[in-house]
Amino acid sequence: MFSGLQFSSLIRAGFGVCLELSTFQRSSVRSRSGLLAENLFLRKQLAFYQERQIRPKRLTDAARFSLGLWSKFCNWKSALVIVNPETLIGWHRRGFNLFWKLKSRAGRPRLPKNIRQLIARMVEENPTWGQGRVADELALNLGIRVSPRTIGAYWPNLPDSRGPSSQRWNSFFRNHTRSMLACDFLVVVTAGLRQSYVFVLMDIGTRTIVRCNVTGHPTAAWTLQQFREVLPSEHGYRFVIHDRDSIFSASLDEEVKRSFGLRVLRTPVRAPKANAYCERLIGALRRECLDFMIPSGERHLRSLLKEWVAHYNQSSPHSSFDTGMPESSNLLPLPSCGRHTLPEGSRVMARPVLGGLHHEHRLERFLSANPVPPPAIPVLAERGGTQLKTPRPVLVVDTREQNPFDFSRFEG
Repeated sequence: MFSGLQFSSLIRAGFGVCLELSTFQRSSVRSRSGLLAENLFLRKQLAFYQERQIRPKRLTDAARFSLGLWSKFCNWKSALVIVNPETLIGWHRRGFNLFWKLKSRAGRPRLPKNIRQLIARMVEENPTWGQGRVADELALNLGIRVSPRTIGAYWPNLPDSRGPSSQRWNSFFRNHTRSMLACDFLVVVTAGLRQSYVFVLMDIGTRTIVRCNVTGHPTAAWTLQQFREVLPSEHGYRFVIHDRDSIFSASLDEEVKRSFGLRVLRTPVRAPKANAYCERLIGALRRECLDFMIPSGERHLRSLLKEWVAHYNQSSPHSSFDTGMPESSNLLPLPSCGRHTLPEGSRVMARPVLGGLHHEHRLERFLSANPVPPPAIPVLAERGGTQLKTPRPVLVVDTREQNPFDFSRFEG
């Protein structure tokens, strides 16, 4: 509460006051005539100093406290010489404030540290809650009874707070992820040093690439036609997100809203994270395809993108789906017998994508090269009785999507 310097000065003032009190006690047992004579003697010396105009030294805290204390027992206005009356009244007020400050030093005890941290955590995780809502949540669900005013005393100062009625952009995404589309353009330079523009439209809820097309001259009319070709008359989308590129003009936004009922959300200026899902998709497109390919023209680029989009939607694992895929495939992995073993009667087949840049791996069943012989069938013998006749094994070869240079199927 006090610094080291303030505490040392307070100790010195207290020691000086004690000396003054001891002097007062010794003077109380003296005779009245002796005290009057001493008072007149001191007043004479003080008058001498006033005549010589000798400036006294600066008073200490103990001297100020003593003058303020003894002024309660005499007519101090007629006896005050070294300072003005207003100065002495100011000393009285400072002593009064110090007295109540020391008396109210204990106050109400602070909340435990874990409760203070819990309040700060609840405020950060729920930006729309107020002090009363946080207090009710603590009382009803956790059994911690704290008044809303106490909650306000430990309210954290959030630099990005926008008021009690706002929500974070991530919260808006999570609440409307199943009804949101995101689109953007990226530039690709062909072998002829010409720029081609790739339009990408994705479903944020399923991470599926809904539309991917190429043009050399992107316009608002061409972009609107991409929406018309991919969106049916009845769809469940409500929002579409794009940046502030000049291609996405105001007329395009109005037509999208009127024709498809989509509310256009423009990202803030220089805020690519507002359209993070589409930006990450474009990054994956460059890292997995365009960084390794030099398209000869728009037609070649369109064929490359078509193959990569099919691979992305049907075979590429996504961390947001717990390494699942946006679109379910018909060739599902077979159940495995263990964590590190393949099922019996199956093998791994790899299908090249983009000329072998990527491969899609699948498990396929195949007939064993050493089949188990069929059971013996009892037949009638020529001379009576029965005998066991074992038919000859027939080798069946599955030639669907097999490597023509794999001769292991002809063994046995």
